[in-house]
Amino acid sequence: MKIFRIGFAVVVLAGLGVAGWLFLRGGQPSVPRSASQVDAAALKDPALIAKGAYLTLVGDCASCHTGQGGARFAGGRVVGTPFGDIPAPNLTPDRETGLGEWSFEAFRQALHNGVDRNGQFLYPAFPYTSYTKVSRDDALAIFAYLQSLAPVHQAAKQPGLGFPYNVRNTLKAWRALYFREGEYVADDTKSPQWNRGAYLVQGLGHCNECHVERDAFGGMRSDQSLSGGQIPVQNWYAPDLSTQANGGLAGWSAQDIVDLLKTGQSAKGTAFGPMAEVVSRSTQHMNEADLKAVATYLQSLPARPRVSYQPSPLDTKPILDQGAKVYAERCADCHGRQGEGVAGVYPPLRGNSSVNEPTGINAIRVVLLGGFAPATQGNPRPYSMPPFAQQLNDSDVAAVVTYIRQSWGNDAPLVQERDVIKYRHTPID
Repeated sequence: MKIFRIGFAVVVLAGLGVAGWLFLRGGQPSVPRSASQVDAAALKDPALIAKGAYLTLVGDCASCHTGQGGARFAGGRVVGTPFGDIPAPNLTPDRETGLGEWSFEAFRQALHNGVDRNGQFLYPAFPYTSYTKVSRDDALAIFAYLQSLAPVHQAAKQPGLGFPYNVRNTLKAWRALYFREGEYVADDTKSPQWNRGAYLVQGLGHCNECHVERDAFGGMRSDQSLSGGQIPVQNWYAPDLSTQANGGLAGWSAQDIVDLLKTGQSAKGTAFGPMAEVVSRSTQHMNEADLKAVATYLQSLPARPRVSYQPSPLDTKPILDQGAKVYAERCADCHGRQGEGVAGVYPPLRGNSSVNEPTGINAIRVVLLGGFAPATQGNPRPYSMPPFAQQLNDSDVAAVVTYIRQSWGNDAPLVQERDVIKYRHTPID
């Protein structure tokens, strides 16, 4: 998202996820500006619909708004949150259960303000905290595309939220703390490419929704943009996205970022976990200009403070010796004696962002459950890593993950058996 995914979101933009990115370059359709001009004829403009199709595809809207085995965009997939489950709604133009009776202005209000057409606050599992930056033109294109779909009659399930989270008015306080409405405003001191990347990452890409720590109320730390964080419920760690000193992607080139988003694989790592789905369904379909724009923006993120971990009170030598033995027997043939990997086949573990992330979650889960890179047009038959849950006990997994995290220049805290036990029975989502 989604080692190992080993490089980004879980390995990178595990956050790129639900709802859309971009305009097609060249031949832009004229977009009506006033509500009165947005009539049925305007919404049937083929160029506008094509633009919207691209936006929704690259933004991965269908990923959340399509139930398993169901019709695309008809809803049904349940989004898990720490406060309860929230089913994604039907976005097809069905008049009773979808967007058939919605106007464009109501749709834009949902994206921009997080309020539905009846004036009810939307739960921020729908990341309007990022979508508020989406331009009116892009919102119109998305709406036109959704209105062009075949209607599917499928009512949404009720959210599975307990008190007080099931009382929507409690969101007033949450919004006051965490929501700032406003479209993206270009920075005139930066290049058009940088601004394009910033718009994509901050807005429809909603990368920060995964790549930052959240507090006890589910709010994102506004002072730590894209600095990495554990994805709630899914139990993967979306790494820091800075390529500068001490960043999660330190040493990544712009081409490394483009390669991972386009093919699921780069010289620095491979997409696994939630990021694999993002690459498969979304980013591989981005055009080259927008991939480069995203890379340009990420490379401008600041250096991070160096984190000094407290030394473990445990005697780590026996753990590292045990881990070295397991690594030599189970891992070295693919990942190399020095964690160097095999270019284009097996990801390196040395300097890998998913190996070195603070919690150890990503490495534990991939060792236990395996790592399955996405099949993409650029890499249609990727190599996968088998699961070792049946071959290695909790002590062996903790030892080999600790060894990997403290070898070849890697400097991350050790993991313990209790950490392995916790994630051994956590399914991949």
